[in-house]
Amino acid sequence: MAVPIRMNGMQEEEEEEEEDEVALSNEHHHLTDDRRALCKAAELGDVDQLRHALDNLNGSIDDPVEDGDTALHLTCLYGFLPCVQLLLERGANLEAKDEEGAIPLHDACAGGFTEIVQLLINTARDSEVVKRILNTTDEDGDTPLHHAARGEHLEVVQLLVREGASLTAANVYGKVPAELSEPETEVRCFLAAAAAACALNSH
Repeated sequence: MAVPIRMNGMQEEEEEEEEDEVALSNEHHHLTDDRRALCKAAELGDVDQLRHALDNLNGSIDDPVEDGDTALHLTCLYGFLPCVQLLLERGANLEAKDEEGAIPLHDACAGGFTEIVQLLINTARDSEVVKRILNTTDEDGDTPLHHAARGEHLEVVQLLVREGASLTAANVYGKVPAELSEPETEVRCFLAAAAAACALNSH
């Protein structure tokens, strides 16, 4: 929502909202009507609208709808749990990649949406799939744990580590997940302690 900054702020806010709507319309102009409806429902988090869009969808649920993002990417990014649940029930691919090589788990971890992260992991059919999504890297070499650590999302970090996420995977800049969190934060302390415990157990 726009923040009014002058006496006529109400008018400015309305104008900015109209501009946002025009921008959204232009951004989706290349989509077919059914994919545009899917994208809009995913961005708004409207589960009823999303169900309707899916019922009228021509093509794959995993086709990109915005910047390489699938509907599952978008709902994970914005934290819309009921929409994520519906998409997974309809068979959305956990391992679909966007233009930057990220899967939906990256987006959920970046946003700190613990319930969605747990749902995605639980939906994986077997331990190999879980291991694969935990270790998937985007174009920067970041795993989902890198994203969670960068965002200082402690509960998500703890969940990922508990599920077996690598503490030592380095991205293209040579950074392991702990190094993306701020010094002396709960996330940095937790990851340092977890890494030390793993090192001790490996001897």
